[in-house]
Amino acid sequence: MPEYNNSVMIENLVKRFGDFVAVDGINLEVREGEVFGFLGPNGAGKSTTIRMLCGLLTPTSGRARVAGYDVGREPESVRQNIGYMSQKFSLYNDLKVIENIRLFAGLYSVPAGLLEERIEWALQMANLKGQENLITATLPGGWKQRLALGCAVLHQPPVVFLDEPTSGVDPISRRHFWDLIHHMAGEGVTVFVTTHYMEEAEYCNRLALIFRGTIAALGTPSELRQESMKGELLLVECEPLGEAVEILQSAPDVIDAAVFGRALHLVVPDATAAIAQVKKFLSDHGVNVALIDKIHPSLEDVFVSLTSAPGSEKEWNA
Repeated sequence: MPEYNNSVMIENLVKRFGDFVAVDGINLEVREGEVFGFLGPNGAGKSTTIRMLCGLLTPTSGRARVAGYDVGREPESVRQNIGYMSQKFSLYNDLKVIENIRLFAGLYSVPAGLLEERIEWALQMANLKGQENLITATLPGGWKQRLALGCAVLHQPPVVFLDEPTSGVDPISRRHFWDLIHHMAGEGVTVFVTTHYMEEAEYCNRLALIFRGTIAALGTPSELRQESMKGELLLVECEPLGEAVEILQSAPDVIDAAVFGRALHLVVPDATAAIAQVKKFLSDHGVNVALIDKIHPSLEDVFVSLTSAPGSEKEWNA
Protein backbone atom coordinates (compact mmCIF):
# COMPACT_ATOMS: atom_id res chain seq x y z
CA MET A 1 0.00 0.00 0.00
CA PRO A 2 1.28 3.51 -0.74
CA GLU A 3 2.66 5.34 2.30
CA TYR A 4 1.76 8.84 1.14
CA ASN A 5 -1.25 9.00 -1.11
CA ASN A 6 -0.96 12.38 -2.84
CA SER A 7 2.45 13.71 -1.83
CA VAL A 8 6.03 13.86 -3.09
CA MET A 9 8.68 12.77 -0.59
CA ILE A 10 12.40 13.16 -1.40
CA GLU A 11 15.18 11.96 0.91
CA ASN A 12 18.85 12.68 0.10
CA LEU A 13 18.26 12.18 -3.64
CA VAL A 14 21.42 11.98 -5.76
CA LYS A 15 21.97 11.55 -9.50
CA ARG A 16 25.44 11.22 -11.02
CA PHE A 17 26.43 11.00 -14.67
CA GLY A 18 29.97 9.67 -14.48
CA ASP A 19 31.93 12.19 -12.41
CA PHE A 20 29.27 14.88 -12.80
CA VAL A 21 26.80 15.26 -9.92
CA ALA A 22 23.59 16.65 -11.40
CA VAL A 23 21.49 16.33 -8.23
CA ASP A 24 23.32 16.41 -4.92
CA GLY A 25 21.42 15.23 -1.85
CA ILE A 26 18.01 16.92 -2.23
CA ASN A 27 15.50 16.64 0.62
CA LEU A 28 11.96 17.84 0.02
CA GLU A 29 8.33 17.18 0.86
CA VAL A 30 5.42 18.41 -1.24
CA ARG A 31 2.08 18.17 0.54
CA GLU A 32 -1.23 16.86 -0.72
CA GLY A 33 -3.19 19.57 -2.56
CA GLU A 34 -0.20 21.92 -2.69
CA VAL A 35 0.86 23.98 -5.71
CA PHE A 36 4.63 23.69 -5.47
CA GLY A 37 7.00 25.72 -7.66
CA PHE A 38 10.43 24.47 -8.72
CA LEU A 39 12.79 27.17 -9.95
CA GLY A 40 16.36 27.06 -11.18
CA PRO A 41 18.69 28.27 -13.93
CA ASN A 42 19.65 26.05 -16.85
CA GLY A 43 21.88 23.19 -15.75
CA ALA A 44 20.96 23.45 -12.08
CA GLY A 45 19.44 19.94 -11.85
CA LYS A 46 15.78 20.88 -12.20
CA SER A 47 14.95 18.70 -15.20
CA THR A 48 17.00 15.76 -13.88
CA THR A 49 15.04 15.86 -10.62
CA ILE A 50 11.71 15.97 -12.49
CA ARG A 51 12.71 12.99 -14.64
CA MET A 52 13.55 10.95 -11.54
CA LEU A 53 10.26 11.90 -9.86
CA CYS A 54 8.34 10.85 -12.99
CA GLY A 55 10.01 7.42 -12.98
CA LEU A 56 11.95 8.14 -16.16
CA LEU A 57 15.41 8.19 -14.59
CA THR A 58 16.79 5.94 -11.84
CA PRO A 59 18.40 7.74 -8.88
CA THR A 60 22.03 6.99 -8.11
CA SER A 61 21.25 7.00 -4.40
CA GLY A 62 18.67 8.30 -1.97
CA ARG A 63 14.94 7.76 -2.06
CA ALA A 64 11.87 9.42 -3.52
CA ARG A 65 8.21 8.49 -3.35
CA VAL A 66 5.52 9.94 -5.59
CA ALA A 67 1.84 9.20 -4.90
CA GLY A 68 3.12 6.57 -2.45
CA TYR A 69 5.32 4.69 -4.93
CA ASP A 70 9.11 4.42 -4.87
CA VAL A 71 10.56 6.01 -8.03
CA GLY A 72 13.52 3.63 -8.07
CA ARG A 73 11.72 0.34 -7.39
CA GLU A 74 8.26 1.09 -8.82
CA PRO A 75 8.75 3.45 -11.79
CA GLU A 76 5.86 1.98 -13.79
CA SER A 77 3.45 2.47 -10.88
CA VAL A 78 4.70 6.04 -10.56
CA ARG A 79 4.06 6.73 -14.23
CA GLN A 80 0.52 5.32 -14.02
CA ASN A 81 -0.32 7.54 -11.02
CA ILE A 82 0.92 10.91 -12.23
CA GLY A 83 0.03 13.39 -14.92
CA TYR A 84 2.83 15.03 -16.89
CA MET A 85 2.68 18.05 -19.17
CA SER A 86 5.74 19.55 -20.82
CA GLN A 87 6.26 22.99 -22.36
CA LYS A 88 5.77 21.34 -25.78
CA PHE A 89 2.29 20.29 -24.54
CA SER A 90 2.94 16.55 -25.26
CA LEU A 91 0.27 16.51 -27.97
CA TYR A 92 0.25 14.93 -31.44
CA ASN A 93 -0.28 17.91 -33.74
CA ASP A 94 -1.36 15.87 -36.78
CA LEU A 95 -4.25 14.28 -34.86
CA LYS A 96 -7.68 15.73 -34.28
CA VAL A 97 -8.64 17.02 -30.84
CA ILE A 98 -10.81 14.00 -30.09
CA GLU A 99 -8.11 11.63 -31.36
CA ASN A 100 -5.57 13.09 -28.95
CA ILE A 101 -8.00 12.73 -26.05
CA ARG A 102 -8.83 9.11 -26.90
CA LEU A 103 -5.15 8.29 -27.41
CA PHE A 104 -4.16 9.59 -23.98
CA ALA A 105 -7.16 7.91 -22.39
CA GLY A 106 -5.82 4.63 -23.75
CA LEU A 107 -2.26 5.33 -22.65
CA TYR A 108 -3.46 6.09 -19.13
CA SER A 109 -5.87 3.11 -19.05
CA VAL A 110 -8.98 5.17 -18.32
CA PRO A 111 -11.71 2.63 -17.47
CA ALA A 112 -14.27 2.08 -20.23
CA GLY A 113 -17.09 3.03 -17.88
CA LEU A 114 -15.54 6.46 -17.28
CA LEU A 115 -14.26 7.14 -20.79
CA GLU A 116 -17.12 9.24 -22.19
CA GLU A 117 -17.43 11.22 -18.95
CA ARG A 118 -13.71 12.05 -18.97
CA ILE A 119 -13.76 12.97 -22.68
CA GLU A 120 -16.68 15.34 -22.02
CA TRP A 121 -14.80 16.86 -19.06
CA ALA A 122 -11.63 17.42 -21.15
CA LEU A 123 -13.56 19.09 -23.97
CA GLN A 124 -15.40 21.40 -21.58
CA MET A 125 -12.22 22.34 -19.70
CA ALA A 126 -10.34 23.09 -22.91
CA ASN A 127 -13.30 25.10 -24.27
CA LEU A 128 -13.32 22.79 -27.29
CA LYS A 129 -16.87 21.44 -27.11
CA GLY A 130 -18.11 21.24 -30.69
CA GLN A 131 -14.54 21.51 -32.02
CA GLU A 132 -13.61 17.85 -31.59
CA ASN A 133 -12.60 17.37 -35.24
CA LEU A 134 -10.19 20.30 -35.46
CA ILE A 135 -6.59 19.35 -36.21
CA THR A 136 -4.58 20.02 -33.05
CA ALA A 137 -1.86 21.92 -34.92
CA THR A 138 -4.42 24.59 -35.90
CA LEU A 139 -5.43 25.43 -32.32
CA PRO A 140 -4.45 28.74 -30.68
CA GLY A 141 -1.78 28.40 -28.00
CA GLY A 142 -4.14 28.80 -25.05
CA TRP A 143 -6.57 26.16 -26.34
CA LYS A 144 -3.74 23.74 -27.07
CA GLN A 145 -2.39 24.33 -23.57
CA ARG A 146 -5.72 23.49 -21.91
CA LEU A 147 -6.15 20.44 -24.14
CA ALA A 148 -2.69 19.20 -23.11
CA LEU A 149 -3.60 19.60 -19.45
CA GLY A 150 -6.87 17.76 -19.99
CA CYS A 151 -5.05 14.88 -21.68
CA ALA A 152 -2.48 14.74 -18.88
CA VAL A 153 -5.12 14.36 -16.15
CA LEU A 154 -7.75 12.24 -17.91
CA HIS A 155 -7.02 9.38 -15.48
CA GLN A 156 -7.45 11.72 -12.48
CA PRO A 157 -3.94 11.27 -11.06
CA PRO A 158 -3.22 12.40 -7.48
CA VAL A 159 0.04 14.14 -8.55
CA VAL A 160 0.62 16.29 -11.63
CA PHE A 161 3.97 17.52 -12.96
CA LEU A 162 3.86 20.62 -15.17
CA ASP A 163 7.17 21.50 -16.84
CA GLU A 164 7.08 25.19 -17.87
CA PRO A 165 3.47 24.71 -18.99
CA THR A 166 2.76 28.34 -19.91
CA SER A 167 5.78 28.90 -22.13
CA GLY A 168 4.75 30.68 -25.32
CA VAL A 169 1.13 31.49 -24.43
CA ASP A 170 -0.40 34.93 -23.98
CA PRO A 171 -0.87 36.48 -20.50
CA ILE A 172 -4.67 36.02 -20.46
CA SER A 173 -4.39 32.32 -21.33
CA ARG A 174 -1.64 31.99 -18.74
CA ARG A 175 -3.87 33.43 -16.02
CA HIS A 176 -6.80 31.17 -17.01
CA PHE A 177 -4.45 28.20 -16.90
CA TRP A 178 -3.38 29.05 -13.35
CA ASP A 179 -7.05 29.21 -12.37
CA LEU A 180 -7.33 25.59 -13.56
CA ILE A 181 -4.23 24.63 -11.58
CA HIS A 182 -5.64 26.06 -8.36
CA HIS A 183 -8.98 24.39 -9.01
CA MET A 184 -7.23 21.01 -9.26
CA ALA A 185 -5.27 21.69 -6.08
CA GLY A 186 -8.50 22.61 -4.33
CA GLU A 187 -9.76 19.11 -5.14
CA GLY A 188 -6.69 17.56 -3.46
CA VAL A 189 -4.37 17.14 -6.45
CA THR A 190 -0.71 17.81 -5.74
CA VAL A 191 0.71 20.08 -8.47
CA PHE A 192 4.48 20.27 -9.02
CA VAL A 193 5.27 23.03 -11.52
CA THR A 194 8.45 24.47 -13.01
CA THR A 195 8.46 27.99 -14.41
CA HIS A 196 10.83 30.76 -15.46
CA TYR A 197 8.18 33.46 -15.04
CA MET A 198 8.82 35.14 -11.71
CA GLU A 199 5.29 36.54 -11.56
CA GLU A 200 3.96 32.99 -11.89
CA ALA A 201 6.01 31.87 -8.91
CA GLU A 202 3.80 34.13 -6.81
CA TYR A 203 0.86 31.82 -7.56
CA CYS A 204 2.57 28.86 -5.84
CA ASN A 205 1.96 27.91 -2.22
CA ARG A 206 5.66 27.20 -1.75
CA LEU A 207 8.81 27.36 -3.87
CA ALA A 208 12.16 25.61 -4.00
CA LEU A 209 15.12 27.21 -5.76
CA ILE A 210 17.57 24.59 -7.01
CA PHE A 211 21.13 25.65 -7.84
CA ARG A 212 24.15 23.46 -8.59
CA GLY A 213 22.17 20.36 -7.75
CA THR A 214 21.08 21.43 -4.26
CA ILE A 215 18.15 23.31 -2.74
CA ALA A 216 19.36 26.90 -2.28
CA ALA A 217 16.13 28.21 -0.76
CA LEU A 218 12.74 26.84 0.24
CA GLY A 219 9.59 28.57 1.48
CA THR A 220 6.54 30.59 0.55
CA PRO A 221 7.05 33.47 -1.91
CA SER A 222 6.79 35.90 1.01
CA GLU A 223 9.36 33.97 3.07
CA LEU A 224 11.83 33.88 0.20
CA ARG A 225 11.56 37.62 -0.38
CA GLN A 226 12.05 38.39 3.31
CA GLU A 227 14.65 35.82 4.32
CA SER A 228 16.67 34.55 1.34
CA MET A 229 18.52 37.63 0.08
CA LYS A 230 22.26 37.74 0.75
CA GLY A 231 21.86 41.34 1.91
CA GLU A 232 19.55 44.33 1.51
CA LEU A 233 18.46 46.02 -1.71
CA LEU A 234 18.98 49.49 -3.13
CA LEU A 235 17.29 51.03 -6.17
CA VAL A 236 19.61 53.38 -8.06
CA GLU A 237 18.50 55.63 -10.92
CA CYS A 238 21.56 57.08 -12.62
CA GLU A 239 23.25 57.93 -15.93
CA PRO A 240 25.06 56.40 -17.75
CA LEU A 241 23.60 53.08 -16.64
CA GLY A 242 26.01 50.67 -18.33
CA GLU A 243 29.05 52.50 -17.06
CA ALA A 244 27.62 52.57 -13.54
CA VAL A 245 27.27 48.77 -13.48
CA GLU A 246 30.94 48.34 -14.41
CA ILE A 247 32.07 50.91 -11.86
CA LEU A 248 30.09 49.30 -9.05
CA GLN A 249 31.88 45.97 -9.51
CA SER A 250 34.78 47.49 -7.58
CA ALA A 251 32.70 49.44 -5.06
CA PRO A 252 33.20 48.54 -1.38
CA ASP A 253 30.32 46.66 0.27
CA VAL A 254 28.42 46.12 -3.00
CA ILE A 255 27.66 42.40 -3.18
CA ASP A 256 25.96 42.51 -6.58
CA ALA A 257 24.72 45.04 -9.15
CA ALA A 258 22.22 44.34 -11.92
CA VAL A 259 20.17 46.35 -14.41
CA PHE A 260 16.40 46.27 -13.83
CA GLY A 261 14.61 48.30 -16.50
CA ARG A 262 16.00 51.85 -16.42
CA ALA A 263 17.53 51.49 -12.97
CA LEU A 264 20.00 49.39 -11.00
CA HIS A 265 19.37 47.01 -8.14
CA LEU A 266 22.28 46.77 -5.72
CA VAL A 267 22.66 44.11 -3.06
CA VAL A 268 24.49 45.54 -0.06
CA PRO A 269 25.03 44.38 3.56
CA ASP A 270 23.25 47.42 5.07
CA ALA A 271 21.07 49.55 2.77
CA THR A 272 20.76 52.52 5.13
CA ALA A 273 24.51 52.77 5.67
CA ALA A 274 25.30 52.21 1.99
CA ILE A 275 23.10 54.95 0.49
CA ALA A 276 25.53 57.81 1.09
CA GLN A 277 28.58 55.67 0.30
CA VAL A 278 27.24 54.43 -3.03
CA LYS A 279 26.07 57.88 -4.08
CA LYS A 280 29.49 59.39 -3.33
CA PHE A 281 31.31 56.49 -5.03
CA LEU A 282 29.31 56.93 -8.25
CA SER A 283 29.60 60.73 -8.20
CA ASP A 284 33.38 60.47 -7.73
CA HIS A 285 33.47 58.33 -10.89
CA GLY A 286 31.42 60.76 -12.98
CA VAL A 287 28.03 59.06 -12.71
CA ASN A 288 25.02 61.32 -12.09
CA VAL A 289 22.70 59.80 -9.45
CA ALA A 290 19.06 60.91 -9.69
CA LEU A 291 17.64 58.61 -7.02
CA ILE A 292 18.91 56.04 -4.54
CA ASP A 293 16.63 54.35 -2.04
CA LYS A 294 16.10 51.11 -0.12
CA ILE A 295 13.45 48.80 -1.61
CA HIS A 296 11.90 45.43 -0.83
CA PRO A 297 13.23 42.57 -2.99
CA SER A 298 11.10 40.81 -5.56
CA LEU A 299 11.35 37.07 -6.25
CA GLU A 300 13.48 37.94 -9.26
CA ASP A 301 15.91 39.80 -6.99
CA VAL A 302 16.09 36.75 -4.72
CA PHE A 303 16.60 34.45 -7.70
CA VAL A 304 19.44 36.60 -9.08
CA SER A 305 21.06 36.98 -5.66
CA LEU A 306 21.12 33.25 -4.95
CA THR A 307 22.38 32.24 -8.39
CA SER A 308 25.04 34.92 -8.94
CA ALA A 309 27.97 33.11 -7.38
CA PRO A 310 31.34 33.88 -9.06
CA GLY A 311 31.82 31.79 -12.18
CA SER A 312 28.32 30.34 -12.07
CA GLU A 313 27.21 31.81 -15.40
CA LYS A 314 30.18 30.37 -17.28
CA GLU A 315 29.87 26.98 -15.61
CA TRP A 316 26.11 26.46 -15.84
CA ASN A 317 25.19 28.02 -19.17
CA ALA A 318 27.96 26.31 -21.09
